Amino acid sequence: MNIILHPTYFPNIAHFVAIVNAERVTFEMDDNFLKQTYRNRTYIYAANGKLLLNIPVIHTQKKRQKYRDVKISQATPWQDLHWKSLISAYNTSPFFEFYKDELEPLFTSKTDYILDFNLKCFEVICDCLQLDINISMTKSYQKIIEDKTDFRFLVNAKTKDPQFEPYTQVFSNKHGFINNLSILDLLFNEGPNALSYLESQTLKAIE
Repeated sequence: MNIILHPTYFPNIAHFVAIVNAERVTFEMDDNFLKQTYRNRTYIYAANGKLLLNIPVIHTQKKRQKYRDVKISQATPWQDLHWKSLISAYNTSPFFEFYKDELEPLFTSKTDYILDFNLKCFEVICDCLQLDINISMTKSYQKIIEDKTDFRFLVNAKTKDPQFEPYTQVFSNKHGFINNLSILDLLFNEGPNALSYLESQTLKAIE
């Protein structure tokens, strides 16, 4: 199966289920930036439950702005806050120590554009998962895709989450299993078994 989907900030489980079960993956690079999407947000499992990590971006006065042109706002120390949130949430998880050295540089060096940063995050996660995948990128926007399965709808944070099999989470004894969080949650809790878990899950495209 050939698929197309958006690069997002530490993609959620649904994105990676689609990716690992595809033969070819294409990233949508030429769409407009929209609010309320996973382009600049992800969710993790913190001590008090589901926690939003949001990357602040600079909005222009233009009604439409290309995703590739959107800059990250450095007005607040968001990287430091996100990294501290990850440490607080996952420091006691089985595999946080195993992966933290690969991930920490993402939160200590500056990247100007949100799309570039998301691609960096994706590359690091693929290294952690030992996932060897060739990504192609669109050169123009097409509303209707005929030669690929279209998973671009997954970028919408308001889309109903597909349900996946539970795995052990750090605070599941307090709040139960929280479905479809960032890939980081699965990675820190399942470690090398994360890839097998993703391959065992199924995801349906919108008809």
